[in-house]
Amino acid sequence: MAKPATNSPALTAGRIWQLVTDRAPGRGGAALRVAAACTTTVLVGEIWQVPDIAVPALVTMALWQKDRVTNVLAGLGVNILFGLIILIMFGLVRLTLDHPMGLVVATAALSFGFFFLGSASKLKPVAYMLGLVVVYALIAIGNVPIGELATRALLYADLFILVPGAVMVCLAPFICPSPKTILTRTLAHHLRLSAALLRSPDDATRDQAATLLRSGTKGMMMSLKMAGLEKLWRKQDLASLKQAIPRSVGVLALAHATTREQANTPEDQTHPPEALIETLLEMATIFQSGGYPTDIAQPPVPNENAAFLQIASLLPTFTKPVETDGNTSQKPKEKAQSSGFFAPDALSNPDHVRFAVKGTAAVMLSYFIFKILDWDGIHTCIITCFIVALPTMGEMISKLTLRISGALVGGTLGILSIIFVMPHLTNIAAFLILIFAGSLLAAWVKSGDERIAYSGFQIGLAFFLSDLKGYGPTSDMTTARDRIIGILLGNFITYAVFTSFWPSSAYDKIRDTVSAALKALHAQFIAHSAQDQLQQAAATQSALASAERMIELASVEPVHMRASMDELATYQAITCQISRLTEDGLIPARRAAASAQLTSLEKVVS
Repeated sequence: MAKPATNSPALTAGRIWQLVTDRAPGRGGAALRVAAACTTTVLVGEIWQVPDIAVPALVTMALWQKDRVTNVLAGLGVNILFGLIILIMFGLVRLTLDHPMGLVVATAALSFGFFFLGSASKLKPVAYMLGLVVVYALIAIGNVPIGELATRALLYADLFILVPGAVMVCLAPFICPSPKTILTRTLAHHLRLSAALLRSPDDATRDQAATLLRSGTKGMMMSLKMAGLEKLWRKQDLASLKQAIPRSVGVLALAHATTREQANTPEDQTHPPEALIETLLEMATIFQSGGYPTDIAQPPVPNENAAFLQIASLLPTFTKPVETDGNTSQKPKEKAQSSGFFAPDALSNPDHVRFAVKGTAAVMLSYFIFKILDWDGIHTCIITCFIVALPTMGEMISKLTLRISGALVGGTLGILSIIFVMPHLTNIAAFLILIFAGSLLAAWVKSGDERIAYSGFQIGLAFFLSDLKGYGPTSDMTTARDRIIGILLGNFITYAVFTSFWPSSAYDKIRDTVSAALKALHAQFIAHSAQDQLQQAAATQSALASAERMIELASVEPVHMRASMDELATYQAITCQISRLTEDGLIPARRAAASAQLTSLEKVVS
């Protein structure tokens, strides 16, 4: 049996604490803005007397974005989409009111539809939240025997999405930075980290750099796109920033390559020139202030170090777009890369349908237990199913601890606040401060590394559902207890269903993700221009991140599944080689040797 292989440190208690306390640039500001948005949602809900205000607060935490433009677009988009869904629900309510079997069928059909959209479409970040609200509202309305009250309940369900959407549209422009600001700060972080790698590399800095490299350019390109939609910036400025995006990744990759060389040959080190480091830091300062550097002089570097020479050669044109004659040849490529609303294999891949079936089964099983026990307080088990469903065994197992720990932390926080804080609250301001504090803790964890972000959302889920009942402060311990039990029950049911029927292993996806990384690396080596080469290098890093993540997930699956993972260690070794080759491929003197190694790797995978 192959030994478990991971490309990143295991999630031990120490590693989790390190990720929780990590002060990544921008994390604190992002957490404060999420907490402010959730608190504003609660305030609006209290003013309008929206029942179950915990659901809108939870939707706000799930949908809130980093920049003002994306928030406004997301807020408008989700409200338009939910407006259409409400029209459908009016018809469903008419068919299901006082018809229990019709309610069951409608709940199952809607659950299947939203889980399928979450798996096979670009609606993935939103589909589960919409499904949560729609199915929960339909079940709640089914308990109302009078048609007029059902209509009113349906309108309240609309407020579950309308209030978060309105907060995103109205509040985000005032408290969120511009996407251009986020982009320039990200570029500054790349350069500062590159300078740190050159000056005094250590394990923590190397890990930071590797994590940042794996994010590629997707986030920065999205910020650039959103900045273009603002219509506040000159095209020349945006073009200069577009030029800087792949070069920032290239500089960081080359700096990371120099630390690898120093670790392998400590006796033969070339000290990095101070002029190069100072130039990187000066550029970072300008980017941090919201501008971008121009007329960058190439700093002198020793000729014997190819990596230093390549870093220095990228700086004079760092923000100076190079006009090429290849625009026409690139158009078909860009058009071919564009995709529609649904995934290319939405109808051909049975995994999407199986995922939707398993998600629906978890929801319906939770619904039947909820109805059979006649225990209204555990309705959170149904909500939880939409939040915790994951496609592979590795993801289910790796996040199970985060889910339960997050729910316990959030629930404990909610219960302790009910016991020790709620009795002393005398006005709405004090109540909102409590909500802000709980939201801030959840948002801080959620804004961290993806390996713990899920736990932050669970903290928010348990905290909101425990403390937000009715209007104003609550002293009802029973509600908090029941809702936490519902969350844990929903976690258990979802885990049991997804691991018992069509269990999907992350190992089955490793070959495809590794092949995608090799394909991206091959495209990097045959790129005709320096800019294209840097863009492909960033694409290779993103593809490599997916492959490493699948290896990490496969390594935590049950022993009986890992018994057949004979090539797991081989795949890990291949990803390590790809990581090294994509950095060596940026250095002209090493490109030929790296290309030859790539050919041998492709034969191994094929």
